[in-house]
Amino acid sequence: MAATTHTVSNQAPPLAGHDVYGSDHALVEGVARHLSGASAELRAQAGLELGELGRAAGSAQAQEWGALANENPPKLRTHDRYGNRIDEVEFHPAWHRLLGRAVSAGLTDAWGREYGHVRRAAGFFVWSQAEAGHGCPVSMTHAAVPALRADPELAAEWEPRLTSHTYEPGLAPAAGKAGVLFGMGMTEKQGGSDVRSNTTAAAPLDADGEYLLTGHKWFCSAPMSDGFLVLARAPGGGSGSGTDGGPGGGGLTCFLVPRVLPDGTRNVFAIQRLKDKLGNRSNASAEVEFDGTWARRVGEEGRGVRTIIEMVAATRLDCVAGSAALMRQALTQAVHHASYRSAFGGKLIDKPLMRNVLADLALESEAATTLMLRLAAAYDAGTEQERAFLRLAVPVAKYWVTKRCTPMVAEALECLGGNGYVEESGLPRLLRESPLNSIWEGSGNVQALDALRALQREPMAFNAFLQEVGRARGADHRLDGAVKDLLTDLADLEGIEARARRVVERMALVLQGSLLVRWAPPAVADAFCASRLGGDGGAAFGTLPHTLDLAAVVERARISG
Repeated sequence: MAATTHTVSNQAPPLAGHDVYGSDHALVEGVARHLSGASAELRAQAGLELGELGRAAGSAQAQEWGALANENPPKLRTHDRYGNRIDEVEFHPAWHRLLGRAVSAGLTDAWGREYGHVRRAAGFFVWSQAEAGHGCPVSMTHAAVPALRADPELAAEWEPRLTSHTYEPGLAPAAGKAGVLFGMGMTEKQGGSDVRSNTTAAAPLDADGEYLLTGHKWFCSAPMSDGFLVLARAPGGGSGSGTDGGPGGGGLTCFLVPRVLPDGTRNVFAIQRLKDKLGNRSNASAEVEFDGTWARRVGEEGRGVRTIIEMVAATRLDCVAGSAALMRQALTQAVHHASYRSAFGGKLIDKPLMRNVLADLALESEAATTLMLRLAAAYDAGTEQERAFLRLAVPVAKYWVTKRCTPMVAEALECLGGNGYVEESGLPRLLRESPLNSIWEGSGNVQALDALRALQREPMAFNAFLQEVGRARGADHRLDGAVKDLLTDLADLEGIEARARRVVERMALVLQGSLLVRWAPPAVADAFCASRLGGDGGAAFGTLPHTLDLAAVVERARISG
């Protein structure tokens, strides 16, 4: 008689072969909303491109690439067999396949395309669900464009390579490559987020913007890239105003550091070690030493922070998109499991308490996705009003969405029970990745203080924010009450720095509430306002009021198509 002890039953089937884009109602509706002013041809093209990318992201092949890239992290090769310094980082083939697909999908190309930011943000959100780590060089490359535009000559030279849809790995002179990647180096050992304490020195070679750099970078993102934007301290005597730390043109200045010089020789770029990180294992982050490293100045001397801040702002938006992608992927895994798993006489998804948890997770995910797309649309609009809105909304969104990512992913993992705690489920990798975006490009305190500075120094930014939130005035009394409470809180400036996180959290919630009230189904908007703005919810997920239409919220989050 055959043994039956190894019969597999009551397990969810593998989550593979689905359309990550088409099955996400909030994303599809958001893209359609923000592309409503585009031509029919462009809307159709965007839908086809995102659908193709979504099916690729949901395929078993992409899932395998993601697992392999993380199981085989990058390796540093400082020297060749003869003792020559080479400073190369080797990656598993799966990493190159993920990165190549991202580049070919246009995820480094937004600035020159019509509705490019919404299309790119949606694609970045979709493809990041296949694997998050390779999103770092994709984000840096995309974000380098506005910083380089501070120097039209450099922008004309580099921008076509940065926005190329061709991925060409390997170290070679950039002029001969069909496409390039960029990284960034700002922080140093002694400073961290306080970049004005940087000590890396820049010595001018001539009057044409060439310098030699000497110093170190504690975190250098994507060290295998073709070029880097870095901050270093110029000695003065240039044409700048010195507003970032030095008189007469000296002080912190932005520089472009190529890995390979035009004559084919390698620039001095000594990788000391790769960081052994909690998550983001597929991606390389390095400590780098400069010792007579050739660089080109970007923008004026002494205005480096102002020059590179455009890159920082764009990568902060990608932190929002990356965290929203992790949240959506975690939600998808939880809903998929609960749809198939039976316990206590029925499917988990039909159990009132599990439904409450899943609905709460779905609210958090949809709010993050909707906010991400709204920010991308503001970049596309490019008006003075929208730029002012972004000045405040980006740090607010970056603070809150990245903060919410970790507890949400942890709760989604728990929905799978022990199945979620094992590596094969993929949830542990998501959980290790989840704190990353809250730390990179300025941690929570940096974002809160940045938002506070915008509130205090840029009244147009706050006015733009209030106008955006005010578009939902009168639609929900809980939202109206939360906005009133926020204004009362802001009217009292005593101890405002110590209250910065509290203020920014409230700003994020009223902004998300306004967007959902206007654009989400009534069941979603009602549940969000009740729990996040009306005080009818607990500190943990799964504490929504039981009288809400939770089944509709969960059904909207379920995979379809």
